[in-house]
Amino acid sequence: MTTRIVIADDQDDIRIGFRLILDSQPDMTVVGEAADGAKAVELARHLRPDVVLADIRMPGLDGLEVTRQLAQETRVIVVTTFDLDDYVHTALRNGAAGFLLKRSGPALLIEAVRAAMAGDTLISPQVTVRLLRHLRAEAGQAPPPDPLTDREREIAVLVAHGRTNADIATQLFISAGTVKTHLSNIQRKVGAANRVGIAAWAWSSGAAR
Repeated sequence: MTTRIVIADDQDDIRIGFRLILDSQPDMTVVGEAADGAKAVELARHLRPDVVLADIRMPGLDGLEVTRQLAQETRVIVVTTFDLDDYVHTALRNGAAGFLLKRSGPALLIEAVRAAMAGDTLISPQVTVRLLRHLRAEAGQAPPPDPLTDREREIAVLVAHGRTNADIATQLFISAGTVKTHLSNIQRKVGAANRVGIAAWAWSSGAAR
């Protein structure tokens, strides 16, 4: 199956570069481009792509608002020059399926799209350590409620430590389908938009150590 992608960035050269990288993959095709956030939302709702790549700083709606509006409809990967902590945290809270720095390179861009399609989330290594430090710091505050069963909590902790669905299935001796069912239940119970939200809950609740 071919992954259909919309690229949203106000710089022509960035859009051209991303299109060349993604269209070079046999399982990916760029179906649309937008130079501003409002057009990105319009295109995504018209074309129904599998993935939207959204820059943060765009005219009109920025990439964070684009993410908030589209995260329940499609997978949004934020790709930006700026790795400010506030951007990372807001993007993930808004439901981003990935957060990449533009300097991360073609291989990571391709990997991020494939991870999003697999239900996983890829964050640039440059920001991961700071993100986890922030979540650990939040864990020192009053923890959020814990509505999970023991097995759900176990899976949430594995997600927080970067395990994929396949890793979790193997480690817990359960099927991949069972893992997905648990993840859906966890997301609903803790109000998470995706597995990064699950990881954030696990760190801030103190479940992940």
